[in-house]
Amino acid sequence: MTAILIFTLVFLAALIQSISGFGFAVIIMPLITLVLGLQAAAPMVALTALTVYVINLIRYRQAINLGEVLRLGVMSALGVPIGIWALGSVSETLVKQVMGLVLIAYAIYTLARPATSWVPSHFWVYPAGFLAGCMGGAYNTPGPPLIVYGSLRQWPKDEFRAVLQALFLASAVLVVTSHLVAGHVTEDVLASYLYALPALGLGIFVGSRLDNKVDRERFRILVTALILILGLSLVIGI
Repeated sequence: MTAILIFTLVFLAALIQSISGFGFAVIIMPLITLVLGLQAAAPMVALTALTVYVINLIRYRQAINLGEVLRLGVMSALGVPIGIWALGSVSETLVKQVMGLVLIAYAIYTLARPATSWVPSHFWVYPAGFLAGCMGGAYNTPGPPLIVYGSLRQWPKDEFRAVLQALFLASAVLVVTSHLVAGHVTEDVLASYLYALPALGLGIFVGSRLDNKVDRERFRILVTALILILGLSLVIGI
């Protein structure tokens, strides 16, 4: 039953990631945590996400903005060890609740899309990157601060997806390395990762075929609503 759940969740998350360019870790992390527990879910999702980001970066590589990637990537690298430390040192219940609050705040922001003419200066790349690294280390979810920053900077669509994939990949490499050093990648974690690989390939394949056939705005709203529900479930402990 566990293997079936892992396969199903990874397939759905990979499908969403392939169509939207984001959402894999945000969707799968809270759900896999319910199946495996946080200590096993974090390194397993990190390994799986690393694989997704390598594949998707190849798809979007032509639109990468190297300047943004380097600035965000350096700050993200500084934040990852702090997130890994929190994962092993802080109460699992507290970690889940904080993750839930982050998902709720991100979903509300995304759904509301507050009108603003403010474009953040390049200074804001540093706190955004650092926070993304902290969240990547603890939750495998570096996306929310990066997506908010990219939206405010008004990145073009293709550049947006390419930059996100590059940053997600850099963060995932650091997170997986940190889990390996910390001894979190156990035989059970590797077994779960092997269950996930076929689902990963299938989700990416189906997503690439549906990419130009899906109404992106409706899909964005559906995914964001799901993220909101997941965040609420983590906060209230369902």
